[in-house]
Amino acid sequence: MAEKSKSWTKSLFVGLWTALNFCRKLFFNVVFLVIFIGIIVIASQDEEGPKVTPDSALVLSLNGTLVIQKTAVDPFTQFLQEALNEQPENPEVLVRDVVKVLENAKADKRIKAVVLNLQGLRGGGLNKLRTITDAIDDFKTSEKPVIAIGDYYTQSQYYIAAHADNIYLNPVGGVSIDGYANYGVYLKRALDKLKVNMHIFRVGTFKSAVEPFIREDMSDAAKEMNLRWLNQYWQQYKTDVAAARGVDINNFDEDLDVMLANFEQAGGDSAQYAIQKGWVDAIKTREEVRQEIIDLVGAEDNRLGFKYTAFRDYNKVINPPLPMVEPLGDKVAVVVAKGTIMDGEQSAGNIGGNTTAALLRQARLDDSVKAVVLQVDSPGGSASASEIIRQEVLNLRQAGKPVVASMNTYAASGGYWISASADKIIASPSTITGSIGVFATLPTFENAADYLGVDTDGVSTTGMAGFSPLRGLDPLYGKIIQRSIESKYQEFLTLVAYERDMSVDAVDEIAQGRVWIGTDALELGLVDALGTLDDAVKTAAELAEVENYKTIYVTRKLSPKEQFWREFFGQAVIYAIKMNIAQPDGVLADIMRETMAQVDMLASFNDPQHMYTLCLSCRVADSR
Repeated sequence: MAEKSKSWTKSLFVGLWTALNFCRKLFFNVVFLVIFIGIIVIASQDEEGPKVTPDSALVLSLNGTLVIQKTAVDPFTQFLQEALNEQPENPEVLVRDVVKVLENAKADKRIKAVVLNLQGLRGGGLNKLRTITDAIDDFKTSEKPVIAIGDYYTQSQYYIAAHADNIYLNPVGGVSIDGYANYGVYLKRALDKLKVNMHIFRVGTFKSAVEPFIREDMSDAAKEMNLRWLNQYWQQYKTDVAAARGVDINNFDEDLDVMLANFEQAGGDSAQYAIQKGWVDAIKTREEVRQEIIDLVGAEDNRLGFKYTAFRDYNKVINPPLPMVEPLGDKVAVVVAKGTIMDGEQSAGNIGGNTTAALLRQARLDDSVKAVVLQVDSPGGSASASEIIRQEVLNLRQAGKPVVASMNTYAASGGYWISASADKIIASPSTITGSIGVFATLPTFENAADYLGVDTDGVSTTGMAGFSPLRGLDPLYGKIIQRSIESKYQEFLTLVAYERDMSVDAVDEIAQGRVWIGTDALELGLVDALGTLDDAVKTAAELAEVENYKTIYVTRKLSPKEQFWREFFGQAVIYAIKMNIAQPDGVLADIMRETMAQVDMLASFNDPQHMYTLCLSCRVADSR
């Protein structure tokens, strides 16, 4: 009987394994079939790619967060997303793509107007918004109309819409202009209840990144710091929008009692309230807007009902997927440093100490590159990785190639560290910078372990060996960590003092982890000028004494294998859709969606010494 049972169990597992193995082979065979058919079709057909519709409106649908560098996505995942016509979980819009599209459309006789459809825009910082509105204002010099349409406008969406010739709002919609705020979640009481001990090591009165772990509320120093730059940020928003709309800068209801009174006058109707404030030009239904655009460019049998060219298609036309031949002659290279600074190799969208240093080295070894612009959009991160990147900046300068740091939405803490050794630092008026301070955090769980009845015991050869979060932190070890933080802070002060030609005491007065907006940073001597990326490129060229040059972006060179798959998937999606292989309701849709459901968790706190120069509150500048 036992033998029969054993035989039956063995047969069951063999059967299950056979079934699983069959499913596995079926999945990969189906995926291979999709790729194989795509290759055959590509080789045998001459399919038209995206094109520009003559006499059309360019529909500028900006779906996602504005960025200066897109987060890396592997080619297969990108292929599946495009094949299924699905948006990434966190879509991004490259600012320079928008600018280039508008620059080309300005002179393109096939484009008769621009329609701003901003419903999917998720923000991205005042300076990025300002870069796009500058391009819109330049486009308007062609005397082609710009129309903003929307059921609703958020604060960031409205900033761009304000530069349109006409802003139309749906009768059911409204405009949300609320200002800026910085509220955090404070965990001290929760950590106390969980019996977690948070050991905090920091230098800087205003270094508030660790406050959520040790306080129940925001400190007075942090409130003072945040309120100052938030008020200046808000003032810049109001000034820019008021100028674009030709209204008074006080045309924003900041007090709830005033807003309530004005809202009552508008009959409690959000759309009428927007008209009353002069924020929009007219209230129109979608059909009324469609008819007005038809009058401009003509009707056509498509999903919008009028002749249009989508932003995505136009961008592909002027930026073909095949690699461009690198221009000859002198160059000013732009190296993008966007995201949290982390140790080691990191993909685009985050700053890796090794990765970004390699890009700078690549520019240094290229004889045609005469100067470099380091475009920084980072709240900081790993202190070690920041120093590795800064060392490459110094290597560039020693090689006789000027370096100009161009600060974007924020370049604080580690973001300032990697900028400090540049020949010149140019910030936007709204850049959030400074935050010169250092901290470290170390949670221990000895009290929680004791409460749960968990004990640890053993022996070690030294006082430092065998450290465990379950055994607590020796006070002497804590003093060693604090001393290392103080040393790193002093190194930060000395670095800034040397590069900015200031005394250490003078730097300490404006440091202490304090955040400054670009206009303040200029007055304090933390930056050399206020301006755009274009200004930084021109400055770099002047320092290198070159007049005729091309601007290039330095990116990691793909291996032949990576290049093949990138180009293949960039073309294959067109044919897969045409053959009904990858339609959203097709046979393979569920399998593809399952493949796309992978989650890549990155550990952003990976400094080998556990020391960070990071500004958490700076991220507020990207919101709304």
